[in-house]
Amino acid sequence: MCGIVGYTGYREAYPVIIKGLKRLEYRGYDSSGVALLNTGLKVYKKKGKVAELEEDVIGKDLHGHIGIGHTRWATHGEPSDRNAHPHLSNSGNLAMIHNGIIENYVPIKNDLLKKGYSFKSDTDTEVLLNFIEDIQQNNNCGLEEALRIALKRIVGAYCILLISKDDPETIIAARKGSPLVIGIGKGEHFLASDASPIIEYTKEVVYVNDYEIAIIRPDELILKNLGNEKQTPFIQKLDLELAAIEKGGYSHFMLKEIHEQSETIHDCLRGRLLPEVGKIMMGGIENHIDALKNAPRILIVACGTSWHAGLLAEYMIEELCRIPVEVEYASEFRYRNPVIHKGDVIIAISQSGETADTLVALESAKEKGAFIFGVVNVVGSSIARLSHAGAYTHAGPEIGVASTKAFTGQITVLTMMALKIGFAKGTITNERYLQLMNDLNAVPEKVAVILKNTSNIERIAEKYKDAHDFLFLGRGYNFPIALEGALKLKEISYIHAEGYPAAEMKHGPIALVDENLPVVFVATKDSYYEKIVSNVQEIKARKGKVIAVATENDTVIPSMADDVMFVPDADEIIAPLLSVIPLQLLSYFVGIAKGYDVDKPRNLAKSVTVE
Repeated sequence: MCGIVGYTGYREAYPVIIKGLKRLEYRGYDSSGVALLNTGLKVYKKKGKVAELEEDVIGKDLHGHIGIGHTRWATHGEPSDRNAHPHLSNSGNLAMIHNGIIENYVPIKNDLLKKGYSFKSDTDTEVLLNFIEDIQQNNNCGLEEALRIALKRIVGAYCILLISKDDPETIIAARKGSPLVIGIGKGEHFLASDASPIIEYTKEVVYVNDYEIAIIRPDELILKNLGNEKQTPFIQKLDLELAAIEKGGYSHFMLKEIHEQSETIHDCLRGRLLPEVGKIMMGGIENHIDALKNAPRILIVACGTSWHAGLLAEYMIEELCRIPVEVEYASEFRYRNPVIHKGDVIIAISQSGETADTLVALESAKEKGAFIFGVVNVVGSSIARLSHAGAYTHAGPEIGVASTKAFTGQITVLTMMALKIGFAKGTITNERYLQLMNDLNAVPEKVAVILKNTSNIERIAEKYKDAHDFLFLGRGYNFPIALEGALKLKEISYIHAEGYPAAEMKHGPIALVDENLPVVFVATKDSYYEKIVSNVQEIKARKGKVIAVATENDTVIPSMADDVMFVPDADEIIAPLLSVIPLQLLSYFVGIAKGYDVDKPRNLAKSVTVE
């Protein structure tokens, strides 16, 4: 969840760290802080966003060629100055930042209290830091060895950066479950939770693996495992441009990323979807086609928006491939001792590729003989490395906390997967295969049409911005889109919103309908169209306000709805890639109308790397 940055080299560390924290603020913005090492160890930290820290340190001594920085999403201890990272050890000799949760911190803290340690915060991080210092002092060992001993005794997830007054050029880092990237420069090294703070300086990076410790100096990088055995760093080249993580003239990252979807969907399709020759080229599927087409069942594990993409994939795979599919919340799947057989296929969907619950679920399934297929956006991420095979969505960096372009990238990949497996299995006719390929190929252009003029959606948002509740309804392939629309509105506007299958409305939710309730119907023309028309009539009969996503040139739905957002016509399997766009824009414009920071919704973080 939290964002971490580190630097050691010839530059002034503070400008590198503060810029990096701004780029990582999507990972948490409850508080932030920096520790700089020069003649002494200086720590500055502040509740609130990075800009508040930046203002608070004006006029202070910010000199130093080594430092660490942190932007926090609170787990242990409320957001406050005292709970902000970095933390200092009792002696003041060590400073540490931490992304993760130490589950057994309470007994460790109690032992340290008995030894006379005091604590200035409520965090598990400060406990771990003093535990490391206690080991160092009692065992008369170096900091690296003390850290190694501590990590063998703690339970939980972590990415740790440590600096010490006694070693003014060295950062010691370790990870388990929370990501860490090291950028390699000439006479300098950069550390961060992801590559965004690094690409300005170098494109050569090392992704640190679980249970590895890194010792980083300006001209040296040493990797070791917890057994103190040296590991060979695998240097990768970043395929990422600085412009991709800037706003590019848009007022918010969320709006930029919504408008990028015509391009990102095209990038996802490029080189893979070849309708002119009737082929889909996806190496991760082709190299394992037998495992996929002969799977007795497919389980999809995901969280949040990715779960909605998985639900849509269930509908597509069962229709096109005739393979039973179950969609699981990763947070539930990992704890409920699910039945997994050898030969089962697990599709893991995650924007970041670092989602903690999904990772643990995959590790368990892999041990039981399941075939793991990852659908992720971030190259080199933990899920990508854990999977037997996979496919990247190529959506590019997604900075806005509420996922938009990553979601449509996931749907695009999953649609191609379903088509390719179905065609290989013979459960889809050649005619239907080619028709759906052509429909999918036309999506980027149709998305561009929707985004060309958004003033109508902005007007609708202004009209309904003061509503206390929303109901989102859809049938078939549009039901997962109704769920996603409700989630986006909740995330961005803090308005209570629920998504339901339209037919389920009569089994309870219709009791909520009155003249004050906006009901959003995802009502594009499909095999359920006549039924959804009846559902709209039921809402209008009870004086509900109907907002509809409808197909261009439809006359029936617009004649009944109070407000309409139109999308181009498409096959019902492909239509969700279009019908979700107006719902993303609706949530964005409602959030803006209410004066909220849509890029950083309260209490949320982009990448959930803790349970």
